Amino acid sequence: MLLEQLRLCRNLYNAALQERRDAYRKAGKTVTAYDQMKYLTEIKAALPEYKGVYSQVLQDVLKRLEKAFQGFFRRVKAGQTPGYPRFKGAGWYDSICYPQSGFSVSEKTAYFSKIGNIRIRLHRPLSGKVKTATITRDCGEWYVSYVCEVEAAPLPATGSQVGVDMGTTYFCITSDGEFVENPRHFQRSMKALRVKQRSLSRKKRGSNRWKKAKAAVAKLHRKVARQRLDFHHKTATKLIRENDLVAHEDLNVSGMGKGNLARSIHDVGWGQFFSLLAVKAVSAGRQVIRVDPKYTSQACNKCGHTCRENRVSQSRFVCVACGHTANADHNAALNILARALPSVQNVEVMRGLRSPGLQSGE
Repeated sequence: MLLEQLRLCRNLYNAALQERRDAYRKAGKTVTAYDQMKYLTEIKAALPEYKGVYSQVLQDVLKRLEKAFQGFFRRVKAGQTPGYPRFKGAGWYDSICYPQSGFSVSEKTAYFSKIGNIRIRLHRPLSGKVKTATITRDCGEWYVSYVCEVEAAPLPATGSQVGVDMGTTYFCITSDGEFVENPRHFQRSMKALRVKQRSLSRKKRGSNRWKKAKAAVAKLHRKVARQRLDFHHKTATKLIRENDLVAHEDLNVSGMGKGNLARSIHDVGWGQFFSLLAVKAVSAGRQVIRVDPKYTSQACNKCGHTCRENRVSQSRFVCVACGHTANADHNAALNILARALPSVQNVEVMRGLRSPGLQSGE
């Protein structure tokens, strides 16, 4: 039944994309998601199988397409590679969403309108008000994700501030002198992945053995992704709990991922880590600041002298002006924190000037 729901939603997505493309090419007309939602009743009358899909699930399919076009037009205006929305082939549409209603959940059972009750293993109790439910197929396994609205719970102040320098030898180095090891999840799985991919390449495409080999490769990639995500969650949580302010470099991760160190940079996953750090900071009442990384590895934290010769090697820093010696990454982390502090002080001053208790001139 879940597979049938995915098939119908995928067909609706492709048909809606075809309609929008033809309308613009033939008549220069732009069709929106709300224009297409008006015809869902007629679609159900003409195709009775769509009566077995909850109405808001069908509306969410059209909203997804709308979001894809919004991203396309945004990239066109920004001068980036646009990436026109694509038709979804079999196996490329893996989730359906109940955005508002039509679902409920208990400790052992999840109910979905037009589907019925499904036994589940709830990995932790839900808290707050449940807003949405998304059913996802992942490597032949089925998951449901619930989004809950909860009140933010700020953590008590620690009085601590930290700068973080990112790397590939070490995942990150803090201004407190802590070196976080890089687990290199993908690199450690490369041997097993190589064996499974070679096995896949020898199978006849579309055969049952090919499908099994493909699933084995996908599961290994999923394991690596989950290991990386778990590591990022734990590292970000530790930084947020122990510090009121976390400063890190504003890195162009997508650009750096196209260079000689592309594999190592994709393996370390800086972009995902920065996103998690920002989300956790908001919920905990902390502050995360991105600073310009320019010359942070060449400037001396003691005297401020900046030149390329200061960094003797990948791990050693020696200032040619004052003779200060330190670990190069630790020195960079201290510079990152120093650059973030003035911006924090300026924000606090501006808040004080806007306070009604202060008179002009104070």
